[in-house]
Amino acid sequence: MKKPFLVISLVLIVSVARSQYLSGDAILAKIDANLSSQNRILASKMVIHGRRDSRTIEAKSWVQGMDKAFTEYLAPAREKGTKMLKLGDQLWMYAPSTDRIIRISGHMLRQSVMGSDLSYEDMMQDPQLAHQYHATVQGVEHLQERPCWVLLLKAKTDEVAYAMRKLWVDQEQEIPLQEELFAKSGKLLKKLQLQDIRNIDGRWYPMRMIFKDMLKTGRGTELIIDSIRFDQEIPDHIFTKATLKK
Repeated sequence: MKKPFLVISLVLIVSVARSQYLSGDAILAKIDANLSSQNRILASKMVIHGRRDSRTIEAKSWVQGMDKAFTEYLAPAREKGTKMLKLGDQLWMYAPSTDRIIRISGHMLRQSVMGSDLSYEDMMQDPQLAHQYHATVQGVEHLQERPCWVLLLKAKTDEVAYAMRKLWVDQEQEIPLQEELFAKSGKLLKKLQLQDIRNIDGRWYPMRMIFKDMLKTGRGTELIIDSIRFDQEIPDHIFTKATLKK
């Protein structure tokens, strides 16, 4: 009985020591090093769980740095051919049913993407948290049987979608396992779980993410990454409005 208790105690002591040694902003930098890249190409499925049934949307995305992203939806037939283009702080969508390109802006950015728990604003966010937030270490907790730093993030400006975030960050893999996203008022808006963490090209990356909009009645949205390649050559023409109609 004493040995397991001793092991747990040692793990907690090491965890607390590490949390005192690393600052919140230093941990954010490590998270960004795992999740951000010069560019990436990925194939994914978005599984939207409604109150009664679920539906799956397949897509392929090309992402360059923090400012450029292009996504083409491949299935089902209803969504096939829909495309989205992000350039800096601007977002355009092409719908084959209307053969029109529209710009998503203002209050439209807060709307749901295809009925999911993600908003257009979520898709526009800078993936590097250190650019948007200051972080402080609140303590150490175990999540999924792994020691985690608990970080509280506060926005540097009013331009971000979430004024405050709470993260549970795996101490070994240096990647969040869970997030809570809050409004400026302190109201909990969304929860996010990151699962199926894999080592890809020397970085830890989640291959499954579960989003839950706390203001909606559905059962959440899963984003499943089928394949991802980092630091690939992507032609410049991919990130142009002309590509939306091709």
